[in-house]
Amino acid sequence: MIAERPGAGRTEDRVVVLPNAVALLDGATTLLPTAHDGGWYAERLGEALRTRLADGTGTDLADVLAAAIEDVVTTHDLRPGESPSSTVALVRWDDEVVEGLVLADSPVVAFTDADVHVVADHRLAQVPRTVAYGPRLRAGGGFDDEHWATLVASARGVREWRNREGGFWVAEAVPAAAHQAVRASWPRADVRAVVMASDGVSCGVEDYGVFPDWSALLACAERHGPDAVLDRVRAAEESDPDGRRWPRSKRHDDQSLAVIRFDGAAPPR
Repeated sequence: MIAERPGAGRTEDRVVVLPNAVALLDGATTLLPTAHDGGWYAERLGEALRTRLADGTGTDLADVLAAAIEDVVTTHDLRPGESPSSTVALVRWDDEVVEGLVLADSPVVAFTDADVHVVADHRLAQVPRTVAYGPRLRAGGGFDDEHWATLVASARGVREWRNREGGFWVAEAVPAAAHQAVRASWPRADVRAVVMASDGVSCGVEDYGVFPDWSALLACAERHGPDAVLDRVRAAEESDPDGRRWPRSKRHDDQSLAVIRFDGAAPPR
């Protein structure tokens, strides 16, 4: 099951579905000048991953991602620190194992009979920031031009920490970043379902408390469909139009959600 929705305008998220894998990419909003935006990058990385995942059975998943990033970098002459970027969430499976990989803040959540396994990368949230937009939003400043200027100033500082030790790692123009991803694997026989989400959806669990946990989000998707999950997250944001309760970079983020079933159900479409 797949659900996607733009925050405003066109979405910069991309979801790629293959018979044995799903890739979910969240292109970063472009706040600093680049020739292309995050959606452009996510589109090209998604197509490179489609080819590599289809042809690379048995290849290490981080190597697949690194090769896909290299494809995009080489084809479009991208340069580190000057290029658009994207988060990456990958899930791949065969008859024996289900693998998950997360680079930046698009989590993968596996549900087994014994537990719920969250594969998440929180390094971006831990990067030191000299400019913060939260206090102004809490004071009622809202999502105006001054807020945008604060985001741009923050982005200049955050960029210095991108794809370096002690900072955070993301798909951009450094293929080696793929080997810094957070990874996990589970016996396929133990896995009931896997959820993949961009941060425009995961915030419903991690920030807003719309869903008390990932099990509640999965239950909503299974009972009412994945669009119902997006509806509930969006409704929470609409109840907080100025970001006072939940300070965030934008009023509505792009939303992408994939739910993969492993109990005999058909693969997602």
